[in-house]
Amino acid sequence: MIPVPVALERILTRLHPVDAETVPVAEAFGRVLAKDVTARLTHPPTAISAMDGYAVRGEDIATAPTDLRLVGAAPAGGAHDGVVGPGEAVRIFTGGTLPLGANTVVIQENTDALDGTVRVLKSAPIAKNVRAQGLDFAKGDVPLTAGRRLTARDAGLAAAMGLSTLNVRRRPRVAILCTGNELVPPGEVPESNQIINSNGVSLSAVVAGAGGKPVDLGIALDDAASLLRAASDSTGADLLVTVGGASVGDHDLIQSVLGKSGLEVDFWKVALRPGKPLISGILNGVPMLGLPGNPVSALVCALLFVRPALEALLGIPNPGDGRITAEIGRDLKANDQREDYIRSTLEHRDNGALVATPFELQDSSQLSTLARADCLAIRQPNAPAARTGDYIEVIPFTLGLDGY
Repeated sequence: MIPVPVALERILTRLHPVDAETVPVAEAFGRVLAKDVTARLTHPPTAISAMDGYAVRGEDIATAPTDLRLVGAAPAGGAHDGVVGPGEAVRIFTGGTLPLGANTVVIQENTDALDGTVRVLKSAPIAKNVRAQGLDFAKGDVPLTAGRRLTARDAGLAAAMGLSTLNVRRRPRVAILCTGNELVPPGEVPESNQIINSNGVSLSAVVAGAGGKPVDLGIALDDAASLLRAASDSTGADLLVTVGGASVGDHDLIQSVLGKSGLEVDFWKVALRPGKPLISGILNGVPMLGLPGNPVSALVCALLFVRPALEALLGIPNPGDGRITAEIGRDLKANDQREDYIRSTLEHRDNGALVATPFELQDSSQLSTLARADCLAIRQPNAPAARTGDYIEVIPFTLGLDGY
């Protein structure tokens, strides 16, 4: 068995970013930039008012109250053609261009409008209520860089910078092949010796949530012909993920059958619970991960290995798994040589403490427990017994695009 960090490093070293494509900026949410984004214009393009009020010369209102002559107006999106001279003011609205000669804006609440004049009741320092030219960004700035997964905020910024399209990584194609005579598709009524194939659904969600394009290869039976026929459909994929058949039982055929069809295995056992029988290799040029068939084991391995593999294909540099530290909510016995990922709840106590409480039962067939969990608590290999209140690292599940 090899440690989890070593397994992940060996998986990622063989993966390279997929090619890029151009998409409309309105469709860029969740995509990963393939090229830096450079602003094509400056915003604001000139100094503008941040408030409704009067554009004046700061030196004219050093003392207040004082009366100024009203010489024009600058509505939002408009401008005053003249220059503001000594003792003059221009009525201005939020977004209006600051007139030449003016260097500050007095808000209307601090003024009294008279017939042709305005009385400034309270002075304002120079540059008050003024948004300087280029305050947000200047032409040539690069606020969005390659490898960034675009948020709604990023898409809006790119549009504001004058971009109508963006160069992003295409969605990696991930072929998903589930194996086992006992499996039936969702919607069918299983017989007494059968179970529903939930892994295909959950792993497709993980792939889609991480930015990939799942390709469902269906269910292969536990015979060589069925497995070879289904696996051949992975040609052209960027990653092949098999589920089940990763161990060494009589019906665990991934290595024995695919090995005769070009599978080169790098490793197949990881010091991990749940998920020990994990295969990593290449099948006829396609990187391949073979996950165990138990639903919890498959999803934990997807979190630890499939999602980082997708991020490598998308060119995301060192994304990490978002782990944080929390207090343990119950006593834990000493761990063995395998790194343990424990389904747990996560809550903030009234005293501000973040507490992860593992479920008592951790059987790898209990998908309902994983669905109720808020995080995975991580126990290092050979960790000593822990007491309630000790600290532990956890990987929180989010409600974002990661599929969890």
